[in-house]
Amino acid sequence: MSRFAVLVFSFALAACWLPAKVTAQLPATADPTNNSAPAELQPAKRQSLTFWQIVFSGGPLGIANMVVLIVLSITALALAVDDLRIVRKARIIPEGLSDEVRERVAAGELGQARSVCNAYPSFLSAVILHGLAEADGGWSDVEKAMEDATAEQAARLFRRIEYLSVIGNIAPMVGLLGTVTGMLLAFKQVADTEGNAGAAHLADGIYQALVTTVAGLIIAIPSLGAFALFRSRVDQLVAEAAYAALHALSPLKQRGSSSVSSAPPPPPRVGSA
Repeated sequence: MSRFAVLVFSFALAACWLPAKVTAQLPATADPTNNSAPAELQPAKRQSLTFWQIVFSGGPLGIANMVVLIVLSITALALAVDDLRIVRKARIIPEGLSDEVRERVAAGELGQARSVCNAYPSFLSAVILHGLAEADGGWSDVEKAMEDATAEQAARLFRRIEYLSVIGNIAPMVGLLGTVTGMLLAFKQVADTEGNAGAAHLADGIYQALVTTVAGLIIAIPSLGAFALFRSRVDQLVAEAAYAALHALSPLKQRGSSSVSSAPPPPPRVGSA
């Protein structure tokens, strides 16, 4: 996982610092329909900017904001790939574990049941082990221990995917910060020139400032979407794991109820009327 993140980070940095291709500015020529206008008075065409020139055209503050956004995007991608690896049914609920533990518990082999759980470390095995630890206290203690373990393991999974939500909320704020600072600099230029700056210069400053907001939204939307999908998946798998744990240890409940029903009735009280 770390190698993947380093590879993506290196690619992003290399792309950011590639020399931009600048198109040559066309020379000013005279208008063929207007022979009286000299070539020096014809407006020169503005050179077109490449994508990376637009992205990093916000000055030092804009570049700093874009670097932060690039780091957030790489982090979000790495977290999403890692969550895909973790939030899987085969990893949370190993196939056949519940049935195998149930057979051992039904046969009274609680030690063997613990060994089976230790051989398959997972969400389900952790819940079952907490339940087996309270086997001597009755079914109510077993059920309470499994509920606590389920809540604890679910909280761990939610903490893993919560970082995507954090990035999804931070990225637009970072982009908005870059936009606000860029617009401040643009209007400061107008103030410094005492209003002599043209609309073209003001428009340049504004569109350069808005680039960071666009980048923040591009990062936030996929991050929040991935968080919603992973949260729904975690909810489903937690419910399935809780049911599988109850199925695995249900022989303990049956054994407790049978022992209570087979208990001898209490002796009659002496001297009762």
